[in-house]
Amino acid sequence: QVQLVESGGGLVQPGGSLRLSCVASGSIFSINGMGWYRQVPGKQRELVATITTGGQRNYADSVKGRFTISRDNAKNTVYLQMNSLKPEDTAVYYCNANLRRIGGFFEDSYWGQGTQVTVSS
Repeated sequence: QVQLVESGGGLVQPGGSLRLSCVASGSIFSINGMGWYRQVPGKQRELVATITTGGQRNYADSVKGRFTISRDNAKNTVYLQMNSLKPEDTAVYYCNANLRRIGGFFEDSYWGQGTQVTVSS
């Protein structure tokens, strides 16, 4: 079994910062891409940022220059540093990992349970 567990969400004032973490655990053989997505009620889940095993990063235009994604391959962990937060960043943030399980032949996509980020004064 594989689990992705996010932490670090909460309430922050506009202009503030938060750091999200996501740890992948369980019967993992290898992890390829990891990323963060977000969703607000009534809207589709959208990409925030992704990072490859080699560290290549991709960001949504709306967060470029404010958010930074990083990962620690040894700890199966991905981070999202969020600075200069805006009310429109309010959403549930989900961690995603494309990984291969021990004994598996193919990669599958796994999701965390989500963590709420609220930006409000």
